[in-house]
Amino acid sequence: MSRTGVPSAAAMLHQVRQVYGRRFRWSSPFVHLLTLTVVTFGVLAPLICHRLLYSYFYLRRWHLNTMSQEFLTQNQQEGQAALRYFEELQIPNASKASNGDAFRPLLLITIITVQRQNGFHYVLQVASHFHRLLQKCGARCQTHRILLCNVESDPNSHQDVRLLSSFFPMVSRDKTGENPDPRVNQFEKEKQDYIFCLEQSLLVYNPEYVLIVEDDAVPEEEIFVVLQHLLLARFSKPYLRDALYFKLYHPERLQHYLNPEPMRILEWLGVGMFLGPVLNCMYSWATGRPSLSWPIVLFFALYSMALSELVGRHYMLELRRLAPTLYNIVPVTECCTPAMFFSAPSAHRALGYLKGLQCRQGFAKDIALYSLLHTKQENAYVVEPNLVRHVGMYSSLRLNDHPKLL
Repeated sequence: MSRTGVPSAAAMLHQVRQVYGRRFRWSSPFVHLLTLTVVTFGVLAPLICHRLLYSYFYLRRWHLNTMSQEFLTQNQQEGQAALRYFEELQIPNASKASNGDAFRPLLLITIITVQRQNGFHYVLQVASHFHRLLQKCGARCQTHRILLCNVESDPNSHQDVRLLSSFFPMVSRDKTGENPDPRVNQFEKEKQDYIFCLEQSLLVYNPEYVLIVEDDAVPEEEIFVVLQHLLLARFSKPYLRDALYFKLYHPERLQHYLNPEPMRILEWLGVGMFLGPVLNCMYSWATGRPSLSWPIVLFFALYSMALSELVGRHYMLELRRLAPTLYNIVPVTECCTPAMFFSAPSAHRALGYLKGLQCRQGFAKDIALYSLLHTKQENAYVVEPNLVRHVGMYSSLRLNDHPKLL
């Protein structure tokens, strides 16, 4: 201390050293947590997650082209396998494949298909998976049926559907006498095709529920087990029973927490509130410190929230596949329509609404359906994780000679 009462520079330096010495001791929580943060986000997560497609740590420049090509090659092989599946499958008798089946199914699976100029046989992949899963499902799925809806302008040119018509009932515009106006844009035509297939689904079988599936949406293995649980235990609840539709697919790249959906922010906070105390207890056990420290709990809450977002919410959702009861039902978002689940009453309502809308560039059928939730005061939901895989990298609407996974 100097004569003026002001601490000398040496004394101040000594005090700073004492403070930082206590803070930066190896036994200090600050050092522990700083080291954990650096090692996790600077070393371990980038090393482990650099090939995870939907992670922020994904190295796009390194892996995207290779992974896209590998996916296309594998998908082409799966298309050939689906072709062999139906070529080797015994053709059922006419009564089983006819449209005149008087039985009213609980669930009708309608596959909307159009001819695509490639060798991936998308519709064969979808149909073969559904057929195999129905056989595997056994007695529980005896109330389910499959219907093909061929919306190709020249239905006879769709070779894959010609093969499938021996196994499943089929509807097409040439059989109903309906023809779309050739002057409409492709987005309006897609909506009209959707209306046609949904309308025919109700007319042909009058089912209790309709699952409209596009011809590049391959079902997951557990789809029927989960749907059975949802029908028995979840969809009967009043706020879900009157929903306009349920989406069974949402693009993985749009499943992060940092999105416009408020429910995801609440879910993200829930992750922090759960893992914060858990990780704090693990840290206390490992270091022998008091069992509860709110600053450390807050750190671990933020740490777990950051890690779950950066690694990817999609991969956390995959853990819900462990049991049907873990599947989540949350308010829907506008994109996309590979697999849509309707009850019969909601399907009739959706048809009435869609017939009054005109689709165009920027207002495709998925956005049109989503717009009804506001204009018609309806509700709709999405099931998480996805119950179908979108395998169609070649779009029937947009030309893309070099498709990528992202």
